[in-house]
Amino acid sequence: MTHTLRAATLAAALLVVGAASAAECIAPANPGGGWDFTCRQIGKIMYDIGEVDQPVQVTNMAGAGGGLAFQTVVNERTDDEDLMVAASVATVTRLAQNAYGGASADQVRFVGAIGADPGVIVVAADSPYQTLTDLLDAMKEDPSSIAFAGGSAAGGFDHLKVLQLAQAHGIEDLRSIKYIGVDGGADAITQTVGGFTQGMTGDMSEIVGFIESGEVRPLAVLSEDRVEGFDIPTAREQGVDVIGVNWRGLYVPKDISDERFQEWADKLTAVAESDEWKAAMAANGLAPFTRVADDFQAFVDESIASQAELSREIGVIQ
Repeated sequence: MTHTLRAATLAAALLVVGAASAAECIAPANPGGGWDFTCRQIGKIMYDIGEVDQPVQVTNMAGAGGGLAFQTVVNERTDDEDLMVAASVATVTRLAQNAYGGASADQVRFVGAIGADPGVIVVAADSPYQTLTDLLDAMKEDPSSIAFAGGSAAGGFDHLKVLQLAQAHGIEDLRSIKYIGVDGGADAITQTVGGFTQGMTGDMSEIVGFIESGEVRPLAVLSEDRVEGFDIPTAREQGVDVIGVNWRGLYVPKDISDERFQEWADKLTAVAESDEWKAAMAANGLAPFTRVADDFQAFVDESIASQAELSREIGVIQ
């Protein structure tokens, strides 16, 4: 009897240990959408290719545009070595605009990004603007003469992409640039095709159908390289050094060991290099965008500084 009790106790202990070692990914939103996709796809592929020995548990934690998950990690799980959290440009924008109640990026560690939905600038098919520089030159001559529609609110990522392009082209009066925030990319394209705005700012996945129907002319894709299958020049090719991609990535708690942080970076790199992830990107309209560990942290820090500066210039933050 004692023998049986000891065996049962040992088995229970082993189960507890096994459960504790299972990785968890927090998606800071309800099921569906980008953060949920990031956790479920990356977690599944990590397990499928043998980077983790148990399926990754996905926890949906909606609230405050990602702020609830961020504060939970910072305040309650800051040394949890088995935790990762989905992140994107929206995370960086909200940190830059102090939308997480005083939280800052240095309270976590950004481990990497491995895919992105590239930003785009498009005009109506009958627009007189043939290139990105045509459009920006018109803005430089008279910033108020060009209006953009985008699927985010004023101060959001779609708006900031336009401001970054304008700034890189030497336009100083950013507040005079007109931007209309509507409910999603399709509505933004409708505004532009209908002649209510001269340009649309959005993501590649939002415009594919409209390119195929001939309703719009894409002027630039804001990625490091052209998107495969589409003859759209990058902004950099046209002399405007701006990268505006809605990357999909992860952060982890600040107080995990450097060794564990590097393990997460290596696991994410393995996912990025896998056939499974390449298939997931193709199926979901994503482009390659792989930055991990210190390289990615530097990119995040630079992005936050840039977005904070732009947000101050347009009055979103003081």
